[in-house]
Amino acid sequence: MQLKAIIEDELYELQVPDDLLHKAQGFFDQMDRDLDRGWQMGREWVPNPDRKQRCQIVADKLYTAIENRDARLGRLMAGYILSRMPGVDTVEIDVTGEMPLTRFEMPPTQ
Repeated sequence: MQLKAIIEDELYELQVPDDLLHKAQGFFDQMDRDLDRGWQMGREWVPNPDRKQRCQIVADKLYTAIENRDARLGRLMAGYILSRMPGVDTVEIDVTGEMPLTRFEMPPTQ
């Protein structure tokens, strides 16, 4: 599977092998348990992030992985987004520190 990440004006195409999605489910489940405790999203504390908010939080981690050139972590974060938001093809990551401004796009239906 592929996830396109837009950071400012740069496009990154992240390839996530299907077997990675399957093998990493335990890791993704652990991430969900961590997020169940709440998360600081910009200036706001979110006590129980919903699915979209969780993916926005993970997109912020994806941004950090890309900035640090950590391909392994980047694939894992992209895999989380793909597994929790089926059908998503693009994430436009906010870099101002306001995670709620991160947007997700689905491919147009034909």
